[in-house]
Order: sequence, then C-alpha cells, then structure tokens
Amino acid sequence: MPTDCISYQESGYFTSLINDYLNQKSDLQSLYHRFPSLENFEKQFLEKEKNFNSDIEKRKTLVSVLEKQYSGLSVSDLTKWNILALENPKTFTVTTGHQLNLFTGPLYFLYKIVSTINLTKQLKLKYPEYNFVPVYWMATEDHDFEEINYFNLHGKKVRWNTESGGPVGRLSTKGLEEVFEVFSLELGIGKNAEYLKKLFEESYVRHNNLADATRFLANELFGKTGLVILDADSKELKKHFAPYVKEELLNQTAHKKVLETSEKLKNYNIQVNPREINLFYIEDDFRERIILQNGFYYVNNTELKFTETEILELLKNHPEKFSPNVIMRPFYQEVILPNLCYIGGGGELAYWLELKSYFEAANVTFPILLLRNSVLLATEKQ
Repeated sequence: MPTDCISYQESGYFTSLINDYLNQKSDLQSLYHRFPSLENFEKQFLEKEKNFNSDIEKRKTLVSVLEKQYSGLSVSDLTKWNILALENPKTFTVTTGHQLNLFTGPLYFLYKIVSTINLTKQLKLKYPEYNFVPVYWMATEDHDFEEINYFNLHGKKVRWNTESGGPVGRLSTKGLEEVFEVFSLELGIGKNAEYLKKLFEESYVRHNNLADATRFLANELFGKTGLVILDADSKELKKHFAPYVKEELLNQTAHKKVLETSEKLKNYNIQVNPREINLFYIEDDFRERIILQNGFYYVNNTELKFTETEILELLKNHPEKFSPNVIMRPFYQEVILPNLCYIGGGGELAYWLELKSYFEAANVTFPILLLRNSVLLATEKQ
C-alpha cells in the first residue's frame, strides 16, 4: 500500500517555535544542549555519567524509593531488572511525564510512553555496554484537578465529580465507584468491554489514591516492556533536591535566568512565565505558592508565614513540603534521575527551551529534548 510522508514542519500542526527547533534554526541553538540524533546520545551519557555519578547516594535512594512504590504490585521481571539496574553507574533513563488523567485521558498519554520505550530499545542496540530505562514520571504534585477528572467515550464526557485542592496524587479515589457504573453501562458487553471494565475497576476502585491507581494502570498496560513508573512526591527524593530549593528561596536564580532566556524567545509565544519563587508549599489538601515579601515567606491563601531561618529549618526537616512549579519540575527531574532525554509534546518542549541557562547556572546537565510521536486518523474522503 503506497504511503506519502510529510514532515512535522509541513503538517501545519506545530508552532513556529517547534518547527524552528526541528529545523535546528541557528537562533535557537543556545536554548538546547544537543539535538536528538542517536549519535548525540553518546556525548550526552558521557557527560551525565560524570555529572550525576558524583553522588552515588542518588542512585541508591532512587532504587529504594521505587522498590517501596512497587511493593504490592505484580511487577514484570524486566521492570524489576530495570529498577535494580538504576544503581549501576552505566544505567541511564529516558523519561516522559504526564498528568494523572482519569483512565489515561488523551491518547497521547500512550504515545508518549511508547515513544520512550522505543527509544530505549534503539539506544541499547547502538550502545550495548550501557543500560537504558524507560521512565514515566507521574505528575502527582499537580493540583489542577479540572484538567484530569474526566475522559471522553463514545462522544460523551465521563466526569469524576469530587473536590480537590491539593496534590492530585494524594487524592482519595472515593466516588470512582459511581464513575465505574456509568463507564460499564456505556461500554456494554463483549470481550474487550469486559477487559476494560476489569482494568478500570482494579485500577481505581481497588486503590486508595490517584497515584496508586495510575501506577497500577500504567504497569498493567506497559509493565512487560520494562517501563518504570515514578512518583517523585517523596521525602527521600526531595532530600537530594533540597540544596536547589534553598538556592531558590534565598537567591531566586530560576526567575533571573528564565527571564534572561525569555528575551531570546521574544519573537515566539512564551509558554510559561517564571515567578519570583517557583515553589509551592503542599499538604494533603492544598498546594499554594510561596511568596517572599518584606523579608518573610508567606504561603498564599493561608495564615502560614516564615522567617528565613524558619523556612530553611522546615526545608531541612520536611523537604516533602516543598513542591516545584512548572519551571522547577523539569529541573527536579534531572537532579534525581540519571536522565538523558525528555520526550514531550510541543507545549512541553516550548517551556523546556526556556530553562537551559538555569540548568547551566546550577551545573546540572540539560537533557536532549525529543518531540513525541503523534497519530492522526483520516478517512479516505478526508
């Protein structure tokens, strides 16, 4: 069957910024580290190996946290091997991230993970002496519940009606029994329908919070491929991030550096704008911005207020109470993972392109950025 190919750039789907990135336009080359070609990965993992492996405790902590998070799950031999391999200095990750959309939400949730798995296979073939682990980073600390509390089926929106103001990963799955009933009726009968009903029920009705439910679902779909699923809402992991949180609280480096980079992007639409402090304070039931005013650190929309000494003491004892925003989340990822590449959509790559100078200032290796695969079905008439 003959096929015609058009490039992403010719599709009319992507912004001028992403098209210029794919075309490796010279004006943008200072905003990324290495372009995503297989040959460039060798330089990337040699640099990351030197940069990341200087602190061997990071790898030990990562493995320990993952083993705890996977306890109680049916884990494939390949995923078990990949988790343990992360302690090896010759092991690196390829990462994609996504919100905890109910029952996966948009189809590109699946494309992103498939793209990540496929790239690790390609890298292993080209560089067999190294190990490459596909990672799905769950956006458990996000608090925009309205973006994730539904999915579309048969032209209808199936919505989970509950309240949430805190990090969505900690949200109780109470109330999803009613969603399951609506979902089951809409699916009807048949082999595939029964499989989907069972998958939904085992994921959401039998787990206590949304992070556990999403981990179960992604593991059921992709566990045999060796996918490793990470919830970074972890005190142990954030201990390694704490020095950078301290820098942000005291010196607001992210704000300064990202603003500088935004000047280079003034001919494009800026995806995100940095705040003076790019951190939230989180509890189970809220996630609010930290604001510096007149020498005090306030938690927005609360009565919480800290002196510099008090907030640094809080960071030392409870790093889990500090949550990175969209500017610092990618940075957190690269601090705690031996990561080579981030795979995301056009909007995600657009905000990553604002961050390189911040990474350089902190001496953290900037990852290779790869646009995820996209799929479009068109009828013959179209």
